[in-house]
Amino acid sequence: MIEYDDEIAVKFIGNHLPSDLKEQFPEDTLYYILDVICEFYENHDWLSEEDEEKEEKELIRFIIRQASKDAIGRFSEEEIRLVLAAEAAYSDTLDISE
Repeated sequence: MIEYDDEIAVKFIGNHLPSDLKEQFPEDTLYYILDVICEFYENHDWLSEEDEEKEEKELIRFIIRQASKDAIGRFSEEEIRLVLAAEAAYSDTLDISE
């Protein structure tokens, strides 16, 4: 099994973002978002597969609130959704069992 590597994940995400978002999401911001994702899951129970959409919406709102509170940036739901999709694509390249 290949382990999740933040450095590789950040590079992967950056490479998979649309070109118009690459400047808005430099590596340090992507590292920040990965940390916030971890914080979210440390503080929230995993939801069932039926609640995936609800969980994603909550995660997106959490990232947006934290980034604004920490003066990292102001992001739209769609921008964060694209970052999460790229992160999920990276995770899919790993053989991580749930």
